[in-house]
Parts: sequence; structure tokens; C-alpha cells
Amino acid sequence: MPLTRAPATLQHADIARRIPHQGSMCLLERVSAWDTQQIRCQASSHRDSDNPLRAHGRLGAACGIEYAAQAMAVHGALLAESGAGAARQGPTLGYLASVRGVTLHVDRLDDVSDALAIHAERLSGDSTTVLYSFTVHAGPRLLLGGRAAVILDAQGLALPQPGTPIPQNL
Repeated sequence: MPLTRAPATLQHADIARRIPHQGSMCLLERVSAWDTQQIRCQASSHRDSDNPLRAHGRLGAACGIEYAAQAMAVHGALLAESGAGAARQGPTLGYLASVRGVTLHVDRLDDVSDALAIHAERLSGDSTTVLYSFTVHAGPRLLLGGRAAVILDAQGLALPQPGTPIPQNL
């Protein structure tokens, strides 16, 4: 299916309009390329002293998972705009259900001088869940990578009512 309505590249403000993350929590600077299966983004916010994910003056490498998750969120929004994904009205509430096979090749991101290059590839999915693989590089150096399962439109999930017994055989 040709992608006709969504732009080929996006800048920070365009990204922020498409995902729930706002202000300094919108970590991505640019979408450089995407198609129905993958997205490539860049970010330099890992070097910001006021990065909201910093703790104790540093940004741990595991925070790269959030960069990848935001790339996945933008990808879903672009697919919806192009007609290649489930129809959505603005940013929806989704959540990262699990990450698997994550390998951290560095201890922290804030001391990485190069911009981050985030790549997410859709491996499978439907209108409710998607499985992505992701990598975060700085130049040719692989910083982290793994897989992530994303629940789409979490607003539509039925949550148990207060007082409902939790099954013991989970």
C-alpha cells in the first residue's frame, strides 16, 4: 500500500503532535525515514542536563528503551495517518507491555557525544498489539538493542473493578 498522506520526515514539533509525550519528555528530535515496517529517528536530548529521565546526574543506558518506545509510537501514528494502520484520532494511550532480549552495550547515555540513531522495526502485530525490534546507535557504535511488545489503545482495555478477586492461577 503506498503511503501518501503522512510526511516522509518529521521535526521535533511534528513528532510531539503525534505522540502523548510532551515538553522535555518528547525525546526525539527528528524522524529521518520510515515505511510500513520500520522507522529511523535521531535524538540529542540524551546530552541535556535537564533530561527528565536523568537520575543522580546521569542517564542510564536502559533509558534508551524509552527513546525506542517513542520511535514506535511515532511509527504507529504515521501508519494511522497513511491509512496503513488502525484509524486513530490524535495520540492514543498505549503502553510498553514488555521488553525482551535487551542488551546494553554501555552503562550510560549522557556521556555519549554523538547523536543517537534509533531504529525500530515492526516484526508482527494487529490492531491491539505490536512486536518491534529496536536498536540505538551512536555513529557506528551499538549502544543497546532488543524487542518490545506494545499494547495499542490502552484506553480501551477493561480494567478490573476495585474489589474484584485476582485469579491465583496466573
